Amino acid sequence: MAKYVIGLDYGSDSARALIVNAENGETLATSVKYYPRWKQGLYCNPKINQWRQHPKDYLEVLENSVKEALSKCDKDVAKNVVGIAFDTTGSTPAFTDENGTPLALLPEFEENPNAMFVLWKDHTAIKEAEEVNQKVALEPTNYIKYEGGIYSAEWFWAKAMHVIRQDAEVAKKAYSIVEYCEWLPAVLTGTTGLDKLVRSRCAEGHKAMWNEEWGGLPPVDFIERLEPKLKSVREHLGNNAETAEKPIGHLCKEWADKLGLSENVVVAGGAYDCHMGAVGAGVTPHTLVRVIGTSTCDVMVANYEEVGDNCIKGICGQVDGSVIPGMVGLEAGQSSFGDVYAMFRRILEWPLRTLIPGEHNQDAIDAACDKIIPELTKEAEKIPVSESTVLATDWINGRRTPDANQLLKGTIAGFTLGTTAPQIFRALVEATAYGTKAIVDRFENEGVRIDDVIGIGGIALKSPFVMQTMCDVINKPIKVCKTDQACALGAAMFAATAAGVYGKVEDAIAAMNSGFAKTYVPNPENVEAYSEIYKSYIKLGKFTETELYKD
Repeated sequence: MAKYVIGLDYGSDSARALIVNAENGETLATSVKYYPRWKQGLYCNPKINQWRQHPKDYLEVLENSVKEALSKCDKDVAKNVVGIAFDTTGSTPAFTDENGTPLALLPEFEENPNAMFVLWKDHTAIKEAEEVNQKVALEPTNYIKYEGGIYSAEWFWAKAMHVIRQDAEVAKKAYSIVEYCEWLPAVLTGTTGLDKLVRSRCAEGHKAMWNEEWGGLPPVDFIERLEPKLKSVREHLGNNAETAEKPIGHLCKEWADKLGLSENVVVAGGAYDCHMGAVGAGVTPHTLVRVIGTSTCDVMVANYEEVGDNCIKGICGQVDGSVIPGMVGLEAGQSSFGDVYAMFRRILEWPLRTLIPGEHNQDAIDAACDKIIPELTKEAEKIPVSESTVLATDWINGRRTPDANQLLKGTIAGFTLGTTAPQIFRALVEATAYGTKAIVDRFENEGVRIDDVIGIGGIALKSPFVMQTMCDVINKPIKVCKTDQACALGAAMFAATAAGVYGKVEDAIAAMNSGFAKTYVPNPENVEAYSEIYKSYIKLGKFTETELYKD
């Protein structure tokens, strides 16, 4: 009988379950479920960049998505599922009690946002991130040197510091803290003791300062100097962090019954979505994989010999085994990509949604709004590069890399009385491409060779205009994965490896990859034109950072 695996991809807005033939990577069924509380905007405050998610959302979509996906398959499929694996957003941590239960699952904290998972894009900890950078600079050991040298508000310890300072009740109850790519596998295996919970090499290494050089996580005394209230939390974390291809256990009876699966199903370790997405895309050395969605996450792998002792400045970390065991995983990314376009769409929607009255018009308004980006794209494509005189930066949600700075805001320049909405939209598309080039340049300037790029995600598949613009700006070919579920497929590859179908992740990649739908090739004329405009982008960015938003 064929063997099947389940890849579960937990994104910012929804989770998707993929049922995959472990022998050839064929997708049998997919189910996507949106987080119900998140969809209502509960527990979030956009004005202060507070983005929180309730653990109940994760559990409810887990059960519903897996059962729905299995219902689309022959009955024999469920009987022959051998492995399951998760990828999630990150850094997305939550404080727990002594059993490893997120505090929001306790009755007294069920409506408290500070007891919930702090989503990756939550920027409430900007002050704390700067504090981390200042205090690390005073230490004999540079605990952030493998995380690009600059700690971000999007990361583990800054978020922990902010929440525990803000909420005395949470601080009193907090026993430990967990990333949700670690928590979900623990849930499925029925793991209740913190001593048995398997920590993710990917999450701990890229966001929590874990490194073998100093024996794991930074020592207790350093964390105490960051924030005394975190001392006991750090004491209950340990120092081990495992790569995701290792099995951490089997489905417990409760979840086997809920999902309609066998208790023999192996549960793999967890990792971040972009890292498993890179595996799903077929990452190899010298290839940059871009997971393109609301933001981007850029992932590479490198041999130990190539990286050596070099600490690549200004990225989101270099971690042994965070992507493919036996290689160094490198991460960068943009804090906003699709969100840049969504922001402009919301601006253009405002008159329609504000000035046209009546519930009877709602369907027509929604239909018109859905056409905004497609119509802007059609018109923006007609504008020659030489006439693209509006210039923008891509820092609408701060800058992740190179050189994290979440205080930054976007800039648009070059308006005239004749400026049109398509011109502005084109400038925003070009800005996201220039942000891509800044990342590519940083890798290459630090000695990491990039021969080509792989794009995955909805934008990569659905927007030739965005992809060709990016291709021309970075002057490198871009291959687009056939699958629109590369992250879930990558999780399925880890599930197959953990279940013993393959001896190593590379073998799973070779057998289960989806191939490529299209390859974009740089247009020489546009490459030359953009290389000049990019210099202006750098100048505008420097002005924005040093003059408009200087301390």
